[in-house]
Amino acid sequence: MKKTLTIAITFQPLRIFSIIPVYILFFLSVNLYAEQLSLSETITLDGDFTQGGIVIGQTIPDSQVIYDGKVIRVSSKGYFIIGFNRDESPGVTLEVITKNGKTITKQLSIKKRTYNIQRIDGLAKSKVSPRKPEVLTRIRNESAQAAQARLLDDKRTDYLEKFIWPATGPITGVYGSQRILNGKPRRPHFGVDVAAPTGSEVIAPASGIITLANTDMFFSGGTIILDHGHGLSSTFLHLSKLMVKSGDIIKQGDLIARVGATGRVTGAHLDWRMNLFKRRVDPQLLVSTMTYNKE
Repeated sequence: MKKTLTIAITFQPLRIFSIIPVYILFFLSVNLYAEQLSLSETITLDGDFTQGGIVIGQTIPDSQVIYDGKVIRVSSKGYFIIGFNRDESPGVTLEVITKNGKTITKQLSIKKRTYNIQRIDGLAKSKVSPRKPEVLTRIRNESAQAAQARLLDDKRTDYLEKFIWPATGPITGVYGSQRILNGKPRRPHFGVDVAAPTGSEVIAPASGIITLANTDMFFSGGTIILDHGHGLSSTFLHLSKLMVKSGDIIKQGDLIARVGATGRVTGAHLDWRMNLFKRRVDPQLLVSTMTYNKE
């Protein structure tokens, strides 16, 4: 081959100079394809690509991940987490910029869900439509407390644990369902309700740190927020007794509270909710099918 190339240079310089760019273009194309293939393998995504779903990703450490126009936290091992709202649009974009400046863009297809409609009657009018100024002020203050507790963006990756049910019993309410209270449509329900007797144990579904522990909130009664890292948090509502306080470090399976019927409820149960910062996601998608004694 070298001999042929030498002859060509000696006797047909014009022809070779016209051929060289073709070789260069070929090798550049091959290298570019290999580079893009390599880049596509630097990001993995595992989870539920559905409304209310949570997806855990991993990429090259020190990469920058951009989702919904915002830079999100990436762990020292390249882990990150994204989530989708109840009514998330069908297509969203995820960008990863490696430390070498290479950009990977992925178009994610989000499955649409159908939600249940639930009717609950017999609630006290003061709980359904509170109008007293002092009550409205209380509600605003408590909402601000909960919102502040969900702002933590800690480097911990407790969310990598396989989540377990915090309580067991019949499921009486599911994520995304629309509730009609005393005949009036209300905001969608953003948790999963587990019916259980007052005093039943509530355990940590995954490790984390307590960011809110309030024994008496207007709507949710005894309330705990447990942060799992990178902005993912669990909220437990209607508790009869809290076994933790703000700032406590919790391990998966630790007893954190007892089921109750506090706040706006019609019976004893645990309402387990999940947030990824302001995004309300479905905790039931993170756990396996529940098994419990039905007697």
